[in-house]
Amino acid sequence: MANEKQQLIDELKALLEQDSTALKEQVEQLKNQFYRQYHQELETLRQQAQQAAEAAGEVLETWQPPVDEQEQEFRELLAQYKKLRQEATARLEAEQQANLERKQEILKEMKQLAEAECADVMDNLKRMRELQAQWKEIGQVPAPKVQEIWKQYQQYQEQFYDLVKINIELRDLDFKKNLEMKTLLCEAAEKLQENPSVIEASRALQQLHDEWAEIGPVARELREDLWNRFKAASTIINKKHQAYFDELHKKEQENLERKQAIIDQLKALDFSELKQNKQWDAMTEQVQALQNEWRTIGFAPKKQNQTIYEEYRALCDGFFQAKTAFYKGLRDELNENLKRKRALIEQAEALKDSQDWRETSDKLMDLQKEWKQIGPVARKYSDELWKRFNETCDSFFNARREAMKESRDENRKERAARAVKAAASQGAEGLRRMHDRLQQEIKTAENNILFFTAKSKTANKLVDDMQKKIDALKKQLEELEQKMENED
Repeated sequence: MANEKQQLIDELKALLEQDSTALKEQVEQLKNQFYRQYHQELETLRQQAQQAAEAAGEVLETWQPPVDEQEQEFRELLAQYKKLRQEATARLEAEQQANLERKQEILKEMKQLAEAECADVMDNLKRMRELQAQWKEIGQVPAPKVQEIWKQYQQYQEQFYDLVKINIELRDLDFKKNLEMKTLLCEAAEKLQENPSVIEASRALQQLHDEWAEIGPVARELREDLWNRFKAASTIINKKHQAYFDELHKKEQENLERKQAIIDQLKALDFSELKQNKQWDAMTEQVQALQNEWRTIGFAPKKQNQTIYEEYRALCDGFFQAKTAFYKGLRDELNENLKRKRALIEQAEALKDSQDWRETSDKLMDLQKEWKQIGPVARKYSDELWKRFNETCDSFFNARREAMKESRDENRKERAARAVKAAASQGAEGLRRMHDRLQQEIKTAENNILFFTAKSKTANKLVDDMQKKIDALKKQLEELEQKMENED
């Protein structure tokens, strides 16, 4: 019997680990079984004590049953169950109260819909269905309120449907509308079979399934056929999707093999003995070519993709770190070249405004020769330094050219004046010969200028000088013609 009582205790312990709100019947059953067993044992013990007293010739006036530890344990478990049930009941009551409040809010809105005088029927119908769906999702409310709020719920529903005259025709209209929408979804699913992108088709199909789930039912006799049509179109797209990923996995394996081949080539490169820029540049081209090839290869299988990339990245980093270390050794030389070229610029800038044309020209040309003998500087300074140095030298030589041009122009004017004077001393005949000569020189110069077709700073300068010469000759011819008119 003790074992049977222990079994009942164990069963009660197991029940206490479950939801106490749903165990009342089972606990009561265990309680009845346990105490039936317990009282039977007590009665047996009392009878045994009575028989022992009679055998001894005594009268059993009082009898105190022994302490039953199993009964105490069972009683404690019942107390624990009672406490758990009280806590669960409190939670249930709080939850039911919250549910009541939520349903009361729904009833308020349903009342507004039911009493609306002017309303958009379809919008209100949609909202009413949303409220009905929310109502169904809400759990139980306190028992005293169940009948009351249910009556209100039914009342507002009936009022609403009376208001908008919802009847069987509207239901059929919904069925028809749902049929049209689901038929369109079937057609869209069938159309997706033509989409060349299986990924886009699969995503679009999922969207169509989501839309299908949101659309209400169609007439019962059409439901199965319509669903089978939609499902058949979906099956075709799903098979293409699966085939695509099978091919993708095959391609990923090929990519893995190609990437492993690149890694093997990188491992075979020996750059430990490279001593010259050209050698580093040549091997850099090899590495970059392998990197470019790597970029053209798609993903390897996900399981190996990160590992093989890290190996590839480590090999590339090792090469470029070694290259960086090599060029770091050239930094001092570049810095020294930078210092020397800046010093030449300062010397050139100190000379650029000089008008001692011959001596300064020699000095600047010496500086230009020295510039060419100095090695390279860091690329970020190279263009800036050369531009500054070149512009400084050009500034002086342009000024010299202008000064010499002005001198030549003065000499040309003096020679022209002397030539006119000499021609005039020979009569009208001398002026005409000079006139013919000037016209011939202008013609020759205009013909020559056509040969300067190169587009460069030097060619443009020669064209400008030639044009200025032509303009000067024409001016001289104009003055001569004026003088000839005066002579006549």
